[in-house]
Amino acid sequence: MLARLAATATAAAALALPVAVAVPAAAQPVTPGTVTATRPLPPEHLIPGSASGTAISYRTLGPHDRPALSTGAVFVPSGEPPPGGWPVISWAHGAVGIADSCAPTVSGRIGGPYLGRWLSQGYAIVATDYVGLGTDGLHPYLDGRSEAHAVIDMVRAARAVEPSLSDRWITLGQSQGGLAAMVAATLAETHAPELDYRGTIALGVPSNIENLAALGGPLFPPLPLEGTTVFIAYALAGLRATDPGVDVDSYLSDRGKAVLTQVEELCYAEAADTIGSTSIGELFSRQVDEPLLRELREMLAVPVRGYDRPLFVGQGLFDTIVPSPLTFKLVADLALAGQKFTFRTYPQGHLETMLASEPEANEFARKVLTR
Repeated sequence: MLARLAATATAAAALALPVAVAVPAAAQPVTPGTVTATRPLPPEHLIPGSASGTAISYRTLGPHDRPALSTGAVFVPSGEPPPGGWPVISWAHGAVGIADSCAPTVSGRIGGPYLGRWLSQGYAIVATDYVGLGTDGLHPYLDGRSEAHAVIDMVRAARAVEPSLSDRWITLGQSQGGLAAMVAATLAETHAPELDYRGTIALGVPSNIENLAALGGPLFPPLPLEGTTVFIAYALAGLRATDPGVDVDSYLSDRGKAVLTQVEELCYAEAADTIGSTSIGELFSRQVDEPLLRELREMLAVPVRGYDRPLFVGQGLFDTIVPSPLTFKLVADLALAGQKFTFRTYPQGHLETMLASEPEANEFARKVLTR
């Protein structure tokens, strides 16, 4: 509990640094994308090559489309913007944890050289933290709609504080962010019709997890994968906090309850070290049933329809975090649903695929943002 309070205090103190925009709480409209506060990022938190970096607090929609607050950052390239402004890439990050201290705008781990290379090509980068990372409440990890709304509304918020940004934008997501990016692709045109959404790049997308959820219970088979117990614990902890109508604890063993309490305060690397070899089965005291399964399906399902703009999906063949067979099923379902998309595989692991895909992802972005 002390660690949780300290992390919250750290995030609050960070947002209390020199504020350029601060709207009194009583006057704040609830329109998604409305900016509630800004602050300049310290130099050590900037993406390499940024002319400037600004942290933003903004309105969006959280679990079950309830009004919520998110934070994020906007980075502008050096030089003069092109006619119409800098085209925008809305970056959706992978798993970092669910504690406030894990939020990229708090930790400063926003994107590094990878996003710097995108910035150097003349794109502005806007990067959401997602709901509950650095804001009130616990982050609803892998809640696709919540994360997608944060990705979309981050573009709105960034354009409100940075007039050099174009209304042309794409979303780029990896791992957890790949899920966010794909759900955002199906919501972008209806949720933010005033923006010119052009397409999505989704890498290492965790999909079809909801189809495995029915196996959840003490006899869940061991998986030869990395980090799976931590990711499941993050998702259950987020669901427990954001939807108290589902009695998540009633499904958990004593070990499971202890693990969920631990991961609420630990970023990913610490959580993986702390949980150690705990299996998914050890989290549960009984088999999951329909009340929990229904919520997990709503959270985790990747849509297989609704992609009206270009879509690029990349997957590592040797990925031990998001295994390729689940992605093969996803792309088969997309094809059967009549969706048009580009699918590429790489003989790489999870993070390595993000780097290996750069040439093709860069070409995809150039085509959709300059047409």
